[in-house]
Amino acid sequence: MRRTTLLSGLATAALLATAATVPTAAAAAPGVSGDAFTRAVAQLKAHSGAGLAADGQSFTLRNVATDADGTEHVRLNRYSDGLPVLGGDVVVHLGKGNSWRGASQSLAAAPQRTPKAKVSKAAAGRVALGASTAAGRTVSGTQLVFDADNASTTLAYEVVVGGTYADGTPSELHVLVDATTGKVRDSWEGVVREGTGNTYHSGSVSVGSVLSGGTYQLNDPNRGSSKTYDLNGGTSGTGTLVTSASNVFGDGTLGNRQTTAADAAYGAATTWDYFKNTHGRNGIRNDGVAAYSRVHYSTNYVNAFWSDSCFCMTYGDGDLSQGWEPLTSLDIAGHEMSHGVTANTAGLRYSGESGGLNEATSDIFGTLVEFSANNAKDPGDYLIGIEVKTNGVPLRYMDKPSKDGRSADCWSSSVGRLDVHYSSGPANHFFYLLAVGSGSSSYGNSPTCNGSTVAGIGNAKAGAIWYRALTTYMTSRTSYAGARTATLSAAKDLYGAGSTEYNTVAAAWSAVSVN
Repeated sequence: MRRTTLLSGLATAALLATAATVPTAAAAAPGVSGDAFTRAVAQLKAHSGAGLAADGQSFTLRNVATDADGTEHVRLNRYSDGLPVLGGDVVVHLGKGNSWRGASQSLAAAPQRTPKAKVSKAAAGRVALGASTAAGRTVSGTQLVFDADNASTTLAYEVVVGGTYADGTPSELHVLVDATTGKVRDSWEGVVREGTGNTYHSGSVSVGSVLSGGTYQLNDPNRGSSKTYDLNGGTSGTGTLVTSASNVFGDGTLGNRQTTAADAAYGAATTWDYFKNTHGRNGIRNDGVAAYSRVHYSTNYVNAFWSDSCFCMTYGDGDLSQGWEPLTSLDIAGHEMSHGVTANTAGLRYSGESGGLNEATSDIFGTLVEFSANNAKDPGDYLIGIEVKTNGVPLRYMDKPSKDGRSADCWSSSVGRLDVHYSSGPANHFFYLLAVGSGSSSYGNSPTCNGSTVAGIGNAKAGAIWYRALTTYMTSRTSYAGARTATLSAAKDLYGAGSTEYNTVAAAWSAVSVN
């Protein structure tokens, strides 16, 4: 989501890359001329058939990931006639000596160049307003784009509609309006939210702080200066930086408003450490800069969300009268921050199958963050938000997602029509099978959709495969079939084709009906 630039995640990332990333692109490997961006574009055009590069296209750099052997994975945003191509992002893979190793993308054909718009910008705005259910909705930005799916390319207006939902969550609905027919093609929320609450208590933990002016700030100098702010019931702005005269934040009770601030700071630190220590990722954008946290959002707000525009996590206090506690538990913090990682890597669009994969990615990494913390007060499990309600019923189950009454265990052609929190089910189920295996264990009892038996390979290997697939092979519109391909490519890179890990990835996807 982008609150200020009024563009989609893909388009905004492209403009940011144009302004800042391209001039500082990764240096070429020894003996190879040109920076990674320039070489990737040249190779893409040289292999225009596989790369689906055509006349009128241009590219901007999003990021570059380099393997230990020098292989480069260059993520690009695509434009046609100067307009962003939504769904046209591509990862170019360059081997030793700048050799072409293929490209990962969702497109099946090069985007077509289409006629001029027949619908006016103002008319598109009116249509988009009608697609939102938020209160106080207004058009906050409009741009022409090419909307590219597997079958065709359509000129459309991307309209961002702001507002607020009934539960207090801000809305930034991106609506694609066909520039020829005036009909809505697609829509997705820019605010990535949960609609859930979570317990606040993680016990006595260490949090980073800085002494300034005689008081201690909840500001972690060892993790990119990650700060925690108190919104004091507000719904906008940054809030007030949490400080303490004694360097002790909170007392473990909800009567002390710093308690949830300490939990948010602990969640941010633990998530930072997980990605850095496990995957070598230095912060959400891999640039050493931390996101910040905001607590005490609104009143009785049973929700939490990630926002690209403020580059921050925001947590409500829950509603004790309804059995919901503050949304500052470890797996929720890891979940929200992982939305930021997804936004700055694959950029999975928050609708359809890609939206389900986006949500599952956050459930997966939120779970792995919880395991990595090894906190006795909140031991690792595969139950999302098990601490959230006083009745101890989790929000989602990874061993058998359908136990929540709404999520899908197995893929089908209708999965993409579910809410993204429930279309995430097959990916969550896949990950559980990959890590733990099928059947009964101390963590749950996981069936398979095809009656097969799957032996898990453990969290470390399963997490490594998902992270590499996300950061190296997935793109903005990766489907479940594409996720299977991406994770198999990742498993091949990490463990070899035909390895136990590779074969287990294939078996786990087949076990959730993704073949």
